[in-house]
Amino acid sequence: MEPFKQKVWLASPTMHGEELEYVTEAYNTNWMSTVGKNINEVEKIAAEKSEVKYAVGLSCCTAALHLCCKLAGERLYGKPAISHGALEGRRVFCSDMTFDATLNPVVYEGGIPVFIDTDRDTWNMDPVALEKAFEMYPEVKLVVSAELYGFPGRMDEIKRICEKHGALLIEDAAEAMGATIDGRQCGSFGDYSAVSYNGNKIITGSSGGCLLTNSLEDANKARKWSTQARENAAWYQHEEVG
Repeated sequence: MEPFKQKVWLASPTMHGEELEYVTEAYNTNWMSTVGKNINEVEKIAAEKSEVKYAVGLSCCTAALHLCCKLAGERLYGKPAISHGALEGRRVFCSDMTFDATLNPVVYEGGIPVFIDTDRDTWNMDPVALEKAFEMYPEVKLVVSAELYGFPGRMDEIKRICEKHGALLIEDAAEAMGATIDGRQCGSFGDYSAVSYNGNKIITGSSGGCLLTNSLEDANKARKWSTQARENAAWYQHEEVG
């Protein structure tokens, strides 16, 4: 395979001046932690833009997808035994044209990815192939579908197919913040969704991501797990793994 004579870049971050002011503000007010009003504002904007009720700011989108898988697995199959994943031994339908960060969290939780073919026109998961996959593996109850390079694909059709088969949908909207399907925002189709602020995404914080959900209970679980699952006690008390 011959390399291109001129490289075509996937993405390059653009800066507009205000970014440094917010970084300086966080520095000067000593919010060098996992909390602070800037993070609160990011969560508020992410939820509003994605048309969901809650957003949980995290270290990266992979962390958000991991917690999506953990939330979905426990909702579908119950809390796993210690040292076992929430998807252990379960098949999960996944996009076959995406960065591996979409798939890794499924494996973190012990799941078995089953790749679904890509639609030629949308570059994303093919609803026809997904329907066929449910015929072959009717026991599957979780789909992880990515929106590649900002293209929404037919996430609306994928969601309808999931509902038809009683399956949950994790929407990997890492690259699609602001994109819409018939006026509906990407990130709002999944039972659980994730967006990214990595350096090559629509909005970048150099790193970071958000988990999106309409469930306050799930948002609180994700926030707790992401901060080591410490109980609300005056001492270090942990009743589950964070």
